[in-house]
Amino acid sequence: MSDKIKYELEFPIHASPQLLYQYLSTPSGLSEWFADNVNSRGELFTFIWDGSEEQAKLLNKKSGERIKFRWLVDEENTSVYFEMRIQVDDITKDVSVMITDFCEDDEIDEAKMLWENQIADLKHVLGSV
Repeated sequence: MSDKIKYELEFPIHASPQLLYQYLSTPSGLSEWFADNVNSRGELFTFIWDGSEEQAKLLNKKSGERIKFRWLVDEENTSVYFEMRIQVDDITKDVSVMITDFCEDDEIDEAKMLWENQIADLKHVLGSV
């Protein structure tokens, strides 16, 4: 199994951190933009896209700040996760979503594009376009 590489993305978003956190951390919020449907049972989240599903384990979360998951397919590789973090600039109060994720070396462009599309959907849902 080849090592996945870590990458980070930043997306400025015009929304309050509290509102944004609801869309990043709850099944109902995530199903508005991240997947067609999201269910959770305790720490296990099931993400459904076009009939296929992926499960992720909630690793940790801090209310209003961040949420971190690991896909179950990556369960053996404990250094791999994806995290959505809300960052607020101390001076300008500008809000950004910071994405940390991992992918195969040759999939980096595709992975970044996928996040860009997802975040575009999130901005649309928030009315922050």
